[in-house]
Amino acid sequence: MCFENVKKKLGFGCMRLPMKNGEVDYGHFSKMIDRFIEDGFNYFDTAHGYLSGKSETSIRECLTKRYPRESYVLTNKLTENYFESEADIRPFFESQLTACGVDYFDFYLMHAQNARNYKKYKACSAYETALKLKNEGKVRHVGISFHDKADVLDMILSEQPGIEVVQIQFNYFDYDDDGVQSRLCYEVCRKHGKPVIVMEPVKGGSLVNLPENAENIFSQVGTGSPASFAIRFAASFDGIMMVLSGMSNIDQMNDNLSFMKDFIPLSGAETEAVRKVGELFRAIKLVQCTSCRYCIEGCPKKISIPDIFSCLNTYRRFKDKQSWRYRNIIKEHGKASDCIKCGKCEKVCPQGLPIRELLSESAGVFDV
Repeated sequence: MCFENVKKKLGFGCMRLPMKNGEVDYGHFSKMIDRFIEDGFNYFDTAHGYLSGKSETSIRECLTKRYPRESYVLTNKLTENYFESEADIRPFFESQLTACGVDYFDFYLMHAQNARNYKKYKACSAYETALKLKNEGKVRHVGISFHDKADVLDMILSEQPGIEVVQIQFNYFDYDDDGVQSRLCYEVCRKHGKPVIVMEPVKGGSLVNLPENAENIFSQVGTGSPASFAIRFAASFDGIMMVLSGMSNIDQMNDNLSFMKDFIPLSGAETEAVRKVGELFRAIKLVQCTSCRYCIEGCPKKISIPDIFSCLNTYRRFKDKQSWRYRNIIKEHGKASDCIKCGKCEKVCPQGLPIRELLSESAGVFDV
């Protein structure tokens, strides 16, 4: 399937934007958008839950008010937290159009599909509603983003033939991971002939900050950044329509554009280097948090879980507590030891992490 309005393979993921005093920095974000479009890129991805709704309104102020509608491709999503019945979906969708300042979305995805929430989407006729919106011209293409095992994806694609595109987590660390099943999910998409949008190509930044021995492996085959190897790995596979990058500053954007403007797939030597780095990285056994921050919204103790896990990963890697980082995190958020084990965080975690167990470990390291 060809989507003629999609120009290049790098997409701007708007979950992690430049921030200033708790708000999106419109000046910096606008500068990034201008740079992105100047270099011939045009794909933007958002969802209502990103930055507690600020991602959508920032897109309105920095993109859609400033550029003609035909100059960009905008993807949004239907997230399970924002509807309880079929009657809720259309009003929510209309509110998203208003928040983004557009009359239609190029792609509208059923968000973070898995075996559990897919039942809710079916019961609420979410897929049928999305296809009606497409028939009305308010959506150009209907798809899904997905976080579960390959057999669940196969079931959904078999039951929902109207799906035109699939967004999956895909990176060299998760490629053969038993939990994420990047490779197997990709193969299911190929089996059904669905173009693939890649999310988390650098695994929330984890594949950017590499151990020294991993960086040495990459330096032997090229001069690119760690991000360049990760993003090019994902983009090198057949059927990959788009690779999203959650760029949060202009330096990250400039780096991404430098190797994706005229994309070249990984060479054999680079592919082997990526394999070796993946093995080294897995041996460290870091917390596989991608900082999506879905877990924070429902936490009764307002624990900044991804930031605490970042501290825990630093400790696991270097045995350095960096206590100042942890103290700064808990100034306005709960401590790891404040966790009441309610489990709300684990229900929404796309990575299926044992968050309560990991917070207990974090408390043993930092709250002593």
